[in-house]
Amino acid sequence: MIYLDHAATTPVDPIVRSAMLPYISEHFGNPSSVHAAGRTARNAIDEARDRLAQVLHCMHREIVFTGSGSEADNLALRGALERHGGTAGTHIVVSAIEHDAVLETARRLEETGMATVTVVGCDSACRVDPDAVAAAVRDDTVLVSVMLVNNETGVGQDVGAIAAAVKRRNAVTLVHTDAVQALGRLRVDASALGVDMLSLSAHKVYGPKGTGALWVRHGVHIGAQVTGGGQERNRRSGTENVAGIVGFGIAAALVEARRDAETSRQAALCRRLEQAVVGAVPSVVVTGDARHRAAGFVSLAFPGVRTDLLLTVLDSAGVCASGGSACASGAPTPSHVLQAMGLDPGAAGGALRCTVGAATTDADIDAAARAVIRAVAQLRDSAGAGLRQPEVGANL
Repeated sequence: MIYLDHAATTPVDPIVRSAMLPYISEHFGNPSSVHAAGRTARNAIDEARDRLAQVLHCMHREIVFTGSGSEADNLALRGALERHGGTAGTHIVVSAIEHDAVLETARRLEETGMATVTVVGCDSACRVDPDAVAAAVRDDTVLVSVMLVNNETGVGQDVGAIAAAVKRRNAVTLVHTDAVQALGRLRVDASALGVDMLSLSAHKVYGPKGTGALWVRHGVHIGAQVTGGGQERNRRSGTENVAGIVGFGIAAALVEARRDAETSRQAALCRRLEQAVVGAVPSVVVTGDARHRAAGFVSLAFPGVRTDLLLTVLDSAGVCASGGSACASGAPTPSHVLQAMGLDPGAAGGALRCTVGAATTDADIDAAARAVIRAVAQLRDSAGAGLRQPEVGANL
């Protein structure tokens, strides 16, 4: 199997797994308990929080552990609106290329009458204009949310400029960024970005599924969405997932330590794959601005090809890839991100996202390129598109 879907999830690093195991077995105490077993669990959480704080260049008390990146996004939007909405306003601004954890949450808040929402578009390169975001901000805008790295195209946004523009327009408006795809690919300095909240997920960085985090700038207050025992400084109740949190702390520290070398290597792998496919497949569209794309992403679209069929053929060839967000890869409609970019529907319906990782090799890339070239030729031929058949293995 050639796994090229690391933006969907990553395998747990062996070092991470080893660090987690004691907290699944012998160190089983509840971290809220005052006895020795509880203190052991609490100390492990504190150490993990410190590790993540070092990676984010922030204070450890600013980190709220959650059950996922999606929960972190929900906590940011719903928590900000609950604490700062009402008489102060109910307006939210989001970009059109956000993960569904942000877009669907904003839509639900609007449908239930809790908020009004403005969606800001992007250009054809998948870039969101900071001035356009600021222009959407009103006196009653509670929150702005724009992601740091898009999960489909890998294109990064100038979140620092967006945050500064928003604050100039309305100093009390909170700014949130979904940085789930940024950790391990970019230096993520939470405070320096100028945002108030930032979401993360462990399983995108070789940590366990079911663990996420929301960084909340000191002095910013949000309404808890899970209430009960008052864990996480009353911001997210529920007995903490000690093993998951331990794994997240170790995983974050590891990907940060390896970031410079690994991003350079992954960028070269992606260039190799993209050049091979573009050189052999007619009418392929490279989606997103390569100048601003984070390492590890190849984002392509094939007119005349259906994404679901392409992924099926690739899967039968032993290549795991996706058509965009893993949460929506089975959807029959084209990606909302590619639609926001203005991509022709015929091309957007044939999207392919390949994301490499720590174990990906040159040989994997060459085999995957041959599989993509064959699959596109096969599907176009079957559809009677009448396009030139590429030479399998060309430019490899």
